[in-house]
Amino acid sequence: MLNKNQKIINPEKNCLYCPRLINYRKLYKIKEPNWHNAPVPSFGKINAKLLIVGLAPGLKGANKTGRPFTGDYAGNLLYSSLLKNKLALGIYKAHKNDNLKLISTRITNSVRCVPPQNKPNSTEKLNCRKFLISEINNMKNLKIILALGKIAHEEILKVFNLTLNKNKFEHGKVHYIKNNIKLYDSYHCSKYNTQTKRLTYKMFHDIIDKIKNELKNL
Repeated sequence: MLNKNQKIINPEKNCLYCPRLINYRKLYKIKEPNWHNAPVPSFGKINAKLLIVGLAPGLKGANKTGRPFTGDYAGNLLYSSLLKNKLALGIYKAHKNDNLKLISTRITNSVRCVPPQNKPNSTEKLNCRKFLISEINNMKNLKIILALGKIAHEEILKVFNLTLNKNKFEHGKVHYIKNNIKLYDSYHCSKYNTQTKRLTYKMFHDIIDKIKNELKNL
């Protein structure tokens, strides 16, 4: 991990680290010039106690709107759960100019640019890891990380130099990691996972509810 006193680093608007992702962004700048089509910044305050980490921006979600989990099906489930549990206030309108505010919560993605078919490759994950490391190191009040999906889970473990075989991804499982931080696992709140019943609304709401109750005592 980085030095705790190091300033937070974020990708440049025209980040040049990943050629495949650069070309994909360029393609959609031509197709959809009014979309965000750039690395998506985190949402929420850096002094939050909870960090929610997803895989990567959705093509017609965060890549379009410029805010994590905003404008697609996953955002509908995530933000409704946060609102229900008072970890967010306002009204979610699926664009970044609504009045939604997060309470002691910050949301980011392990890969900041939209990947083709929503599948970042190993080099792209590695290139973006420096930003996740910086994010976590600068969250001085961080107590809980929620990984949405296996890839986010694995990227978080790599930030803390923890082995995958001793910390296997499992929906609903809690891992005790360094600096008194807990890692919660959840299946990604994607349309595919909910339609196939791999993740039900209740399963997801229950995890957010458990996190909310734990945060009350931190």
